[in-house]
Amino acid sequence: MARVYPPIEPYASGLVPRPDGAQIYWESSGDPVGIPALYLHGGPGGGLGAGGYRRRFDPARYRIVGVDQRGCGHSIPNVLDDLDGLDDNTTPALIADLEAVRVELGVERWVLHGVSWGSTLALAYALAHPDRVSAVVNAAVTTTSRAEVEWITETVGALFPEEWEPFAAAHRPGERVVEAYARLLRDPDAAVRAQAAAAWDRWEGVHVSLDPLHAPGPLHPADTRLQQTFATLVTHYWAHDGFLDEPILDRAGELAGIPSVLIHGRHDVSGPAITAWRLHRAWPGSRLHIVESEGHGGPEMMELVARATDEFADSAEASRVG
Repeated sequence: MARVYPPIEPYASGLVPRPDGAQIYWESSGDPVGIPALYLHGGPGGGLGAGGYRRRFDPARYRIVGVDQRGCGHSIPNVLDDLDGLDDNTTPALIADLEAVRVELGVERWVLHGVSWGSTLALAYALAHPDRVSAVVNAAVTTTSRAEVEWITETVGALFPEEWEPFAAAHRPGERVVEAYARLLRDPDAAVRAQAAAAWDRWEGVHVSLDPLHAPGPLHPADTRLQQTFATLVTHYWAHDGFLDEPILDRAGELAGIPSVLIHGRHDVSGPAITAWRLHRAWPGSRLHIVESEGHGGPEMMELVARATDEFADSAEASRVG
């Protein structure tokens, strides 16, 4: 099995201005003339973090691009500083942002690697621009369907009733739990927003608590700004079913011809393997790996990502020779 690669730092970074005034942060590492690859982070709102994603690509063969999706990370403005602009933060806007980055960097086609929400965004981008995608490697597979959102915010509460009951108490009659938190996180009162973000962050820690690699406690205990950024963007997207006019699973057949590897943990209680299985069944030519010992991410899953990116690099190099 391929191992992940040693840590590296970006050799370039920048901001791409968008027509609405947003500026999208990108960074590149590895070989400047290598095979282009795009990493799509989770959340929404998780950001690129410490850059561990770079270790899943051979830096001698890949030009590795990471992007902070609009509203988070180093992209400008942060959602917390522009709540009035939140309605413009949608999946079509993110896809347009990625296209702007691609054009700015002079990339013709790239390998997509998404994790969690990033896997949804990779799929949405590939459906919108299949001619710009050479392969897809997705881990902790999601499609952000209504059923997946209902599971993670409501149904899975059957496993954690003592945690879910106070978490769900925020919703009004006839209101979905995720809609309640999306509303509270746009409240004019900063204290209301902070309290809602803390409650959401606690629930995020609860529903992954059966993951063998999970550390108990809130998801972002030491960074309240990241906590609020993450909660605001997650609830905004989930309350709108990912801003996907047609469910991804209903369109997965359109992805035929794009090489793909899907990697999912058996113990992923937050996103059961049925989503990865259904996507695999609907996507001709896709390959699915279920990792029996892990949940919503883990070292074996990341090694499988590195193996897949190595294989796609081998294929690309063989095509050039041929």
